[in-house]
Amino acid sequence: MDFRRKLFYFLSPEVRFFVRRLYFLPMDICDSILDKKDSIRPPKGKIYIGSGDFQKTGEHFVDLLKEKCGLKAHHQVLDVGCGIGRIAIPLTKYINNQGGYQGFDIVKKGINWCRANISSKYSHFVFKHIDLKNDLYNMTTDQAAKNFIFPYAENFFDLVILTSVFTHMMPEDVDNYLSQIERVLKPGGKCFATFFIINRDIFKLMNEGKGMKFEFNKGHYFLMNENVKEANIAFEEEYLLSGLGNYNFQIDSVDYGYWSGRSKSVYSDFQDSIIFSKLMS
Repeated sequence: MDFRRKLFYFLSPEVRFFVRRLYFLPMDICDSILDKKDSIRPPKGKIYIGSGDFQKTGEHFVDLLKEKCGLKAHHQVLDVGCGIGRIAIPLTKYINNQGGYQGFDIVKKGINWCRANISSKYSHFVFKHIDLKNDLYNMTTDQAAKNFIFPYAENFFDLVILTSVFTHMMPEDVDNYLSQIERVLKPGGKCFATFFIINRDIFKLMNEGKGMKFEFNKGHYFLMNENVKEANIAFEEEYLLSGLGNYNFQIDSVDYGYWSGRSKSVYSDFQDSIIFSKLMS
């Protein structure tokens, strides 16, 4: 793990948000003066999820959801860990009034921005702040993700999305979220979730010094940093697939990303993804 990442993880969540806001402030001011910023795109300094082009990444995910999950304009969508609207923003151009979007996140700043800038224009896009503890994003509460009940009705959603969520959750939290996804998905509904997946090939790549490194082996999961455990978490592939098998799910596809050092010319996405469906009975 490089020095900059270690330094970033050493800071508290509040300080990390402040440092990012300060770093990007000149660019955000410039964009504001030159009127380059789209009114439904957050300032760079407020974006706390992922890297790369915020707009293009969101649009890419929506394309994947249409192509691989059969997303339709009238569907009901749940975006778990919705952040500051990376997927919600491009979905506003697709999900119509016969459908709907629900998103929740543990970072209140992101939810406040989404409510002010997305829900104010699209009433069928609803955002909730959920105060859960996470040592990367939120240390102001003791409420644990392993006990959280999704505040939605059973068998309601056609699609559940989790991008860069399970990569920041401990095994018992992941297990609870899978049970909640099973509860709120309609029979035949799909879930698109991203992970860092460890298998024999990935071990080989890591030993060769390629890609990200998860140095702390905890059995069926691996940590990048023992002090900030939820900073980045990778799971053994067999463990993940076995865990999904404990619920009423069918695994549709497992697609690998290039985070581990795989070729970008072959693997187009950074993180790995698993698509699974809720069985009809």
